[in-house]
This record gives sequence, structure tokens and C-alpha cells, in this order.
Amino acid sequence: MSDLDRYAVLGQPVGHSKSPRIHAAFAASLGQKLLYEAYEIAPDELGPSLSRFHAEGWAGFNLTVPHKQVGAALCESRSEAAEQAGAVNTLIRTATGWHGDNTDGAGLVRDLTANLGVAIKGKRVLVLGAGGAARGILVPLLAEGPAELAISNRNPWKPEEIAAALKPHGNIVPRTHLSLKGDRYDLIINATSAGHSGAIPRLPPKLFADGGIAYDLNYGQAAVPFMVWAKSEGAAQVSDGLGMLVEQAAEAFQRWRGVRPATAAVLAELRG
Repeated sequence: MSDLDRYAVLGQPVGHSKSPRIHAAFAASLGQKLLYEAYEIAPDELGPSLSRFHAEGWAGFNLTVPHKQVGAALCESRSEAAEQAGAVNTLIRTATGWHGDNTDGAGLVRDLTANLGVAIKGKRVLVLGAGGAARGILVPLLAEGPAELAISNRNPWKPEEIAAALKPHGNIVPRTHLSLKGDRYDLIINATSAGHSGAIPRLPPKLFADGGIAYDLNYGQAAVPFMVWAKSEGAAQVSDGLGMLVEQAAEAFQRWRGVRPATAAVLAELRG
């Protein structure tokens, strides 16, 4: 066993993950020494694996698809952000188990506002999709003061359920994709996984307001279909979620190590 603090990202698949590279760069930039790896874990192995990792003294984990919601149930405690999202992406070691947090929403808002210069306050914002990825970003978006925050899905049930659950934090307008016809949004965020199969949700035309911005939570090839669609629909600015990946990682690093690393150089290197 190494005497260095050990961390890892757990998912299935996980071989493509940029997280080990990101956290190694963060540690180097701060003069810290740690180990950060990637482990492919099947869903039915997550509980036993986390128990074993705790016994072995691991310091923390990131969880990615498909473990974020199951992981939340396996934590002995959860942050307010994790409770709102119903999912965790960051596990912090406690004496007796794991504390779960969700840094996705904070990472998204930081990328939009600090890196891309996108003001959310007073804007009409649409989130596509009603799964865990969408739910994790809604309350941080509400906190930025949009004029309207809508969430749409193929059927109305999930958006209505989410809007009701998050009502104490602000007003979310539940929609179906097809009922968006005739509406215009300043910012459209794709939180669906359709891009992983080369598709996009079936959407009406002309959803972007003048100067509208498109953002995909996915990065790499999975973001391409939505970004191509957005450009064809007249979006003035399009971005994938690579910046969000780096910013949520910085938030997780801060939870573990007590200091938030600078992100600009790491993001530039990944873009390069």
C-alpha cells in the first residue's frame, strides 16, 4: 500500500475518462502528491467495492455513469447539493463510511460564467432531459436568477415530478420537447445522453433567441450531434462540457484537499 492519499474515478465504461489526467495536473500545480486512478466497476459491485476501498484506506472517489444515483444511496451522509440532485459524483471519506457530494451544478455554472462569459441572470434557459444529469444542475442554475428555467423531456411526467420536488428552490417550468414549439431561449443546455448514440432529442425548429447559446453537458464525440444541430439552428455560441468536467473536478479536489486548484491551464491543455 502506498502512503500517498489515494483517489479514483469509478464508472462503466471508464477507460476514456480524463479525470486521472486532470487531478494529476491539479496536484502538480499545487505541489501536492497523491494517487488518482480509474477503475471500471459494474453496478452490482459498487457497494462491496466501496466497503473494501474504505477498509483499505482510500481517501475519496468520483462517480460517473452509471453510479451517481446508486452511489447516493450508499453514502452515510449527503450534502444539500447531492440531496437536491438525487445523485452524487464525489465521495469523501469519513471515519465510518462515505459522505456524498454533487459538484456538477457548481462546475457547470463556473464554466458558463467564468470561462465562457455567459450571464444567466435574467435569461430564458432551457434544460433538455430529465435524468440525473439534468436534476443535478437545476438548483445551481436557479440560484443565478434566470428569467425562466424550463426543463423538457419526451413525456411530461419526469419534468413535472422534478419541478414539484425542487419548488422550494424556485420555479421550474416543466415541458415536453414538442410543446416547446414557438418558444425562444437565450441558453439551451443538453443534459440528455442521446449524443452517445449519435442522436439528438426530437425538437421543434427556431428555439434559439437572437444571440442564443447552446451548451452540451457531454464532451468529445458525444457532444457533436447537439452542437451541429445548434449551429444549424442559428445558435450564436456553442460549447461542449469539457470546461464543466474540469470545473467540477476542481470543486471535488477542494472538498478533498481544502484548496481549489486553478483550472485555466488544465482546460487549455485538454483543449489543445
